[in-house]
Amino acid sequence: MKIAVITGTNSGFGLLTSIELAKAGYFVFATMRDLKNRNDLLNKAKEAKVENQIECVQMDITKSNEVEKAYEQVRYKFNKIDLLINNAGYAQGGFFEEVTDDMWIEQFQTNVFGHIRVTRTFLPLIQNNGGGKIINISSVSGLFGFPGLSPYTSSKFALEGWSESLRLELLDENIWVTIVEPASYQTNIWKKGLSRITKKDDRSLFQKKLLEQAEQSAINAQDPIQVVQLILKIVHSKRPKLRYPIGGITRFVTLGKALIPWRFIETIVIKAIKK
Repeated sequence: MKIAVITGTNSGFGLLTSIELAKAGYFVFATMRDLKNRNDLLNKAKEAKVENQIECVQMDITKSNEVEKAYEQVRYKFNKIDLLINNAGYAQGGFFEEVTDDMWIEQFQTNVFGHIRVTRTFLPLIQNNGGGKIINISSVSGLFGFPGLSPYTSSKFALEGWSESLRLELLDENIWVTIVEPASYQTNIWKKGLSRITKKDDRSLFQKKLLEQAEQSAINAQDPIQVVQLILKIVHSKRPKLRYPIGGITRFVTLGKALIPWRFIETIVIKAIKK
């Protein structure tokens, strides 16, 4: 039996991936910050008849003691894992002058240092397995610095750089590090991120237009099952690539930044927001 550890499984990509991996025969340690939020996952697991393949585990990735406790739980039961998916995270929305130091620190504690902490702790179990996969869930925001999301985009840029280094360090041990870079999908992350931005009547026209477009983008987001299917494809791949962009805008951003001078890109973005 193959073993997976996934963070942030109470909703979104984490929840859906837990179900699909269990259906594929994995035993899944579905970790989450608060076990009170496990009901949606457990109900869907029962519907899919995989409830015996999923074990919910308390693990706030920003707390070393909880990460260590979760590690011991997995080590005691199997002493190895085949797959680690770093999915937990949130989007800190806000214009730069309104984002406090504490907000920046909180964002990086979860989206960067939390993943580093979890990976460092669980890595010995992948090594015990003789190899495996680490999948880091990034974002199109790890490729392009969207306005109004500077803490989030910065954290995802950091995740991308760390993942590159980690992949090169671990390849010789048959451990494959991969980054998934979704565009906007129907998860709670955008709703929560936008709710952190204070509504003000005296905002500039640019800020108002940007917020309107961000809200519309969240409404029109794509079905997250597409991302889950991609994750399953990576899981079953013998030699997965480093990066997997998904969603039309992600591929456009990747190609655009490679081919178009930045001065043209910023002109296009500003005009599109003001339109």
